[in-house]
Amino acid sequence: MFRWLDNLVVKLVENIFGLSVETQLGSSVHFFFYDVVKILILLSLMIFAISYLRSYFQPQKTKAMLEKIHGIRAHVAASLLGIITPFCSCSSVPIFIGFIEAGIPLGVTFSFLVTSPIVNEAAFAILLAAFGWKVAFTYATMGVLIGVVSGIIIGKFKPEAHLEEEAFKGEAFNKLKPDMTQRERLAYAAEHVADILKRIWIYLLIGIGIGAAIHGWAPEEILAKYAGSDNPLSVVVAVLCGIPLYSNALGTIPIAEALIGKGVGLGTALAFMMAVTALSFPEMVLLRKVMKPRLIAIFVATAAIGILIVGWMFNFLF
Repeated sequence: MFRWLDNLVVKLVENIFGLSVETQLGSSVHFFFYDVVKILILLSLMIFAISYLRSYFQPQKTKAMLEKIHGIRAHVAASLLGIITPFCSCSSVPIFIGFIEAGIPLGVTFSFLVTSPIVNEAAFAILLAAFGWKVAFTYATMGVLIGVVSGIIIGKFKPEAHLEEEAFKGEAFNKLKPDMTQRERLAYAAEHVADILKRIWIYLLIGIGIGAAIHGWAPEEILAKYAGSDNPLSVVVAVLCGIPLYSNALGTIPIAEALIGKGVGLGTALAFMMAVTALSFPEMVLLRKVMKPRLIAIFVATAAIGILIVGWMFNFLF
């Protein structure tokens, strides 16, 4: 798909920088420039398409749609809506709080909260660029499944009793904007592409830079031995290391791509990415405004177990 880009970057590295792509430095430089251009192309296309679709889903309309659906279908709908909403956990939390204010069942809102940062246009675009359609679609499916199952399980704990009073204050869903024209939708999508790229470019460059360093210099034998797909504990360690950190998919996927290239299990790398994006410490700080500690603990434990299972499944399947 991007063979033309690979050939172009090889010429850039060899003719402009005077490096051979067979050397550690040349390989790292090639990785950096190739991934930056490839990810920006796919990211821009995906953000534009999803932003255009997102223009049809105003909060009030979303609330009305979820109110008409019940049972497991409501969890599935909430998880699918999570795919087309903001792409990091700290952006998803305000919408989650709005769902609570609107009276959406709390288990259903958790399905949204879990899926939203894990599966989005940014993550899908980079996964597609790094690993292909099969892995990207499997990841998206597993992310939705984690959200659905986590929401159902958390709903069984009667979580409404563990909300703070602040959760019921606010007017998040009382304002309905007029529908956009087609021209306005296209302009909105284009503006959203520019806005997101403006906000995330530094994370993207840092993530790809770290990935390039790993690609060129990380000890392949050691990583394959201790974090390969045949070591089940590597997934556990990846999740435990990811929870205290904060980033979005843009910063973690290039690192995961480089680690996998060095022999780290696919499930191990993706489990780390999921834990960082869905269970970050800043997200817990925001959730503490509306949740009591016990409910936060249930949320973290449920989602973490789901991520572990998905990590093991990826290591087994791929």
